[in-house]
Amino acid sequence: MDLADIAQAAGLRTPIRHQLFINGRFVDAQSGETMPTLNPHDNSRIADVAMAGAADVELAVQAAEAALPKWSRMAAMDRGRILLKLADLIEGNAEELARLESLDTGHPIRDSRMLDVPRTAVTYRYFGGMADKFQGEQIPVEVGFLNYTLREPVGVVGQVVPWNFPLMFTSWKMAPALAAGNCIVLKPAEITPLSSLKIAELMAEAGMPEGVVNILPGLGTVAGQAIAEHDRISKIAFTGSTATGRRIVQASAGNLKKVQLELGGKGANIVFEDANLLAAVNGAAWAIFHNQGQACIAGSRLVLHEKIADAFLEKFIPLARSIRLGNPLDPHTEMGPLTSLQHRDRVLSYVEVARSQGGEVLSGGKAPTGDLANGCYVEPTIVRASGWRDRIAQEEVFGPFVTVLTFKDDQEALQIANSTEYGLGGGLWTNNLQRAHKFARDMKSGMVWINCYKRVNPGSPFGGSGMSGYGREMGFDAMREYTQVKSIWVNVDAQIAPHYARP
Repeated sequence: MDLADIAQAAGLRTPIRHQLFINGRFVDAQSGETMPTLNPHDNSRIADVAMAGAADVELAVQAAEAALPKWSRMAAMDRGRILLKLADLIEGNAEELARLESLDTGHPIRDSRMLDVPRTAVTYRYFGGMADKFQGEQIPVEVGFLNYTLREPVGVVGQVVPWNFPLMFTSWKMAPALAAGNCIVLKPAEITPLSSLKIAELMAEAGMPEGVVNILPGLGTVAGQAIAEHDRISKIAFTGSTATGRRIVQASAGNLKKVQLELGGKGANIVFEDANLLAAVNGAAWAIFHNQGQACIAGSRLVLHEKIADAFLEKFIPLARSIRLGNPLDPHTEMGPLTSLQHRDRVLSYVEVARSQGGEVLSGGKAPTGDLANGCYVEPTIVRASGWRDRIAQEEVFGPFVTVLTFKDDQEALQIANSTEYGLGGGLWTNNLQRAHKFARDMKSGMVWINCYKRVNPGSPFGGSGMSGYGREMGFDAMREYTQVKSIWVNVDAQIAPHYARP
């Protein structure tokens, strides 16, 4: 089938975009190189997508530099209007975006419709409204002087988004950067670039000036490296693995560009003996099995008080086994495939890692057979670790794979929660208000959820510490990440003479 046939079969109204987007136009890569993007449901080809190289990055930077003076000096309200128009267009094209995201990533269509697309639209709407409300300050200094600050855009920013939530993360990166007046060179993951290219099309329709946003699918080792090293890119924002984050820091040293990193996680989801058990069971399933566990904030360590561990697992294991796997475009599907065969095999390798260290597979642990055998599927997997030092309790698996641990008291629960190198997200389930606030304070985690999990909102800062990176997405914190402060001093009292003045 050609691209038009593939789009029609997936229920899309328009052809699939598969070129680079530079200076307001869809163009082929300078090298002519392409790479197939595959449907993880059956590994059939969706499109051959242009792969950007260093020459394309240079063209995109030139376009962004040319657009920057006009965009950064545009009235903030007018920048906001364009982002608000984009939010309207996303909502107007919601079904097509949802189908495209599910086709390319394996997200169940029910999640793409109810979560991914609405969250993307609301993020652009939030920062569209933020554009003219983010301001500097007047600072009380010595008598006779006025001191005030301006918040200025960083300039041309490079952004690299991952393959697990490409549509949503594109908005998390671009919306605050654009609201603050920056221009963008964005690289989506090479295996899931299609929804980002659709957003480029909608941006042009919303009135985004040429060159303000440039979207370059490409390999991380080629296009990503060129962005990180480019001496006229003033900042790089990256979401992905901790190993790649380290390499980006090294590559950014040439011009000391600003770096923002949202990296791995190994979320502890702690259930105390006084928790509402049914709520905790359902919440824990959502924490690890939503999006096939492919989330940096996934509740991948299930830490149960020993008094309720058996009762919890009696409910949790049957719930996991009941989750409906299937074609992500089927509205009845509850869990789709992982995003690539390579990643499926990596996740399954941790089953043998668990067994080699004395772990016990309580459920799942294999790829399904039958109609789903050609896809990237993994059954919801529950493994009991022999201890919190086991690899499956320390390393990020990034799949529908949850490690069960138990604890005796609050002190041991906190020790387990803080025992990894990561510090992104974690949760706890308890009716003890005093304990809840104490744990939220003491957990080494950028985000803590109490009696819930994986709640996000564009007004709430998102990010971590340790090997989970630094900097924050969302809210006022994101606007600070995409601006720099200029301090201005004015002598408002002529009687105050400078030092060493002569009559």
